[in-house]
Amino acid sequence: MPERLAEMLLDLWTPLIILWITLPPCIYMAPMNQSQVLMSGSPLELSSLGEEQRILNRSKRGWVWNQMFVLEEFSGPEPILVGRLHTDLDPGSKKIKYILSGDGAGTIFQINDVTGDIHAIKRLDREEKAEYTLTAQAVDWETSKPLEPPSEFIIKVQDINDNAPEFLNGPYHATVPEMSILGTSVTNVTATDADDPVYGNSAKLVYSILEGQPYFSIEPETAIIKTALPNMDREAKEEYLVVIQAKDMGGHSGGLSGTTTLTVTLTDVNDNPPKFAQSLYHFSVPEDVVLGTAIGRVKANDQDIGENAQSSYDIIDGDGTALFEITSDAQAQDGIIRLRKPLDFETKKSYTLKVEAANVHIDPRFSGRGPFKDTATVKIVVEDADEPPVFSSPTYLLEVHENAALNSVIGQVTARDPDITSSPIRFSIDRHTDLERQFNINADDGKITLATPLDRELSVWHNITIIATEIRNHSQISRVPVAIKVLDVNDNAPEFASEYEAFLCENGKPGQVIQTVSAMDKDDPKNGHYFLYSLLPEMVNNPNFTIRKNEDNSLSILAKHNGFNRQKQEVYLLPIIISDSGNPPLSSTSTLTIRVCGCSNDGVVQSCNVEAYVLPIGLSMGALIAILACIILLLVIVVLFVTLRRHKNEPLIIKDDEDVRENIIRYDDEGGGEEDTEAFDIATLQNPDGINGFLPHYRRGLLGGMSQDAV
Repeated sequence: MPERLAEMLLDLWTPLIILWITLPPCIYMAPMNQSQVLMSGSPLELSSLGEEQRILNRSKRGWVWNQMFVLEEFSGPEPILVGRLHTDLDPGSKKIKYILSGDGAGTIFQINDVTGDIHAIKRLDREEKAEYTLTAQAVDWETSKPLEPPSEFIIKVQDINDNAPEFLNGPYHATVPEMSILGTSVTNVTATDADDPVYGNSAKLVYSILEGQPYFSIEPETAIIKTALPNMDREAKEEYLVVIQAKDMGGHSGGLSGTTTLTVTLTDVNDNPPKFAQSLYHFSVPEDVVLGTAIGRVKANDQDIGENAQSSYDIIDGDGTALFEITSDAQAQDGIIRLRKPLDFETKKSYTLKVEAANVHIDPRFSGRGPFKDTATVKIVVEDADEPPVFSSPTYLLEVHENAALNSVIGQVTARDPDITSSPIRFSIDRHTDLERQFNINADDGKITLATPLDRELSVWHNITIIATEIRNHSQISRVPVAIKVLDVNDNAPEFASEYEAFLCENGKPGQVIQTVSAMDKDDPKNGHYFLYSLLPEMVNNPNFTIRKNEDNSLSILAKHNGFNRQKQEVYLLPIIISDSGNPPLSSTSTLTIRVCGCSNDGVVQSCNVEAYVLPIGLSMGALIAILACIILLLVIVVLFVTLRRHKNEPLIIKDDEDVRENIIRYDDEGGGEEDTEAFDIATLQNPDGINGFLPHYRRGLLGGMSQDAV
């Protein structure tokens, strides 16, 4: 306490001593006959002085000593004297009155109007208000007439060390990577002091660490905190509490201080390798486990955290590298062993794997500390399971000719029980794949036989499913697809690809191609189709037409001469024999109908009817249609007229004895009937070439109609 009081007195008297040293030179610079304001340093001008003296006195108002000082936080039994106003016009007769106005006049500062003494009547706080601007004036006591112009001066509140440093943003938190080198910067903290930073050392702060050594240090003036120990290990200790002190007065004794806390957290770096919890792992798995199933998990622990603890797992050696795989679980940070190929207890009963765990993110600063990986051994025991039958092939392809005999064997499937205690197998056909029941299978040996005839032209492929079932355990079944291909035999004769009808122009030329035809065969020979075309033996010397085989397996029909006449013969029928190249070959006869037509000069067919041929040349087809329509209309009108007349004249009721039906058939008995017709063929008279053109006889009907077949 005595030290504190001595420091306060020192702070109080230091500015006064400075003022005492500087004040006399300033005073002696003014003429001795001027009025002076003692202690305030601000002159009050006399009204009786000359103008030059007034100007000189006004210029002195800006001097440093025109300020008064008052100590803050002063509290005593009496108001504290700040200063005194005085003028040479005051002979002590008490005729001059001093007036004070401005900041705090009358409330904080009070003036003795007779003596001019100014007192502070309240306790002042520099941090609340540092200075006050006041105006002093001397007036005549009786008349209140100003004796000189008002003079302005300042009262400054002198600071004392009454505020301790404060950490406004505390408590603080900071991080620094573990294993950092000595002197690594962590953070910096700043305290504030409300005292005057210009005057004295009240706001001069010095920082120190009260708690947190020897791990951290602090620079006294900048408050930068650094690591004081190298290679601090997060895995040993992750968090540190540091207590920081800020002390004013430059850290000297008697200064005020404030403290705060800083929590420093060491962040992780990858400075630790993964380590398996055990060196040997044992797992067992049934042989019928589904592919992709997890067999077991292995885990390598890492003292690091976050991505620094992430490890990847691999199988690096062992006799099961082709059957098993290991994947990394990023969430659990362990390795999952899965099955990638089927197991067989009867083939191999156990496997040994060597697995490795390695860090994903390697910090090159610590790579020299050794490999960041670890290995462990995994033994997997295969357990026996009741497995379903296994076919000798995953699929079967059988071939059978379409003319195969019923009940003939077309193929065989085989299956076995892979278990040690082998069970007999029974075979069956899944009838959902053979709805027409075209095939049968021997339940004991798996031979497939034909149940119904096959026709390749109806269906080339038959896909069925064969089921193999263990006799001892009917729940153990297997299925296999069987594709049956029906092979072709030459059982279809070739024929025209479509119904052809050829048109021959009357004005055609010899050797002109009348029609090109092609053939088709429902069979499918291995070497493709090759057709042979020929005419009937009796048609080889046909005087009208000939045929020519084309390279594209088609046939062209050509006219042998010109001058065909549709009035003479309208239609020709040309039988053509088509043979295939099968073994044995098959053939059929297809007839091409050739119509004789009237054509234009450029060979465009215009009409193929005989009736159109005898029409008048001057009438067009449109005119003929119009004439025909008129005739039909007239006939309809006549029929309607006759019908109406008949209904008008005849009674509505028909007598029972009338026979309204009448059938009249008239025969011409003078003729010879069919025999006479056979004896006299009018076609022979019309076409002398009919014999060579293979023309059958005409036959006359009972009603006089005529039909003709011509070749």
